[in-house]
Amino acid sequence: MSRRGSMAGKSRQRGISLITLIFFLAVIGAVGAVGMRAFPSILEYQAALKAINRAKDEGTVAAVRAAFDRSADIDNITSITGKDLEVTKEGERVVVSFAYEKEYHLFGPAWLTLKYVGSSNPGR
Repeated sequence: MSRRGSMAGKSRQRGISLITLIFFLAVIGAVGAVGMRAFPSILEYQAALKAINRAKDEGTVAAVRAAFDRSADIDNITSITGKDLEVTKEGERVVVSFAYEKEYHLFGPAWLTLKYVGSSNPGR
């Protein structure tokens, strides 16, 4: 058997090229950079939801807003205040809701806009 025949029977090595590795690392880095900018605002949104669920049982609209503002001071919620809350009544239950946007400049003309909408849980 010739040398050529014995080489044809071997499987070819497989893997990723250096260019492919650099591309994937760049994509992971870009997604990570955007995630690092968005993560604190997601935590703030979660804190705002908890704050409105605690504040909704205060009775009057003014008391709900004041309770939210106290929670906002403790939890460092800066995107909305008590006066931004919409307090309504559905049947016998008080429902508190809010909506706001956060914008982050990424680079050049690119911006990341996150729109948050939240409402208190009526059953809690």
